[in-house]
Amino acid sequence: MQDTSKQYDDVIDQCRSLFINKMKDYGSAWRILRLPSLTDQIFIKAQRIRGLQQNNVRKVDEGEVSEFIGIINYCTMALIQLEKGVVEQPDLSVDEAIALYDDKIAITKQLMMDKNHDYGEAWRDMRVSSLTDLILQKLLRVKQIEDNAGKTIVSEGIDANYQDMINYSVFAMIHLSETN
Repeated sequence: MQDTSKQYDDVIDQCRSLFINKMKDYGSAWRILRLPSLTDQIFIKAQRIRGLQQNNVRKVDEGEVSEFIGIINYCTMALIQLEKGVVEQPDLSVDEAIALYDDKIAITKQLMMDKNHDYGEAWRDMRVSSLTDLILQKLLRVKQIEDNAGKTIVSEGIDANYQDMINYSVFAMIHLSETN
């Protein structure tokens, strides 16, 4: 599992770097986004990945990796929004946003390590397309929970679904890096 931890960190470093650069370009404008808006952004990215996996022709020269990075970063933003709430104006400095990002990722990585231990790294035998389908399933669950005003009866909450989507995306990126 040591290899998984290092691979996870390598993927997150790539995502974190893009997050930081976008914060420098745009500030924390994303802080005005309500959760359903973030969920829809993630959905668009997951749908594009599925389309890339199913279609032979690509009309935009960006592959799956950039979309998985987007899913990871948007899910992390959603976790921050769950904690801090939505604002009317950008309110975070780059340093504050990075600290929140790092906190959410650390919690999510620990969840992955715990599940990875219990499941015996089963994800390594999964296809990237299956991980994509699981992300889409989680998105549909999140949309239903959002439609239910955040309430669940027996199911995990929205935060657990965002965390799973981050982890599935990291797994997909690890798989893609191993096939290139």
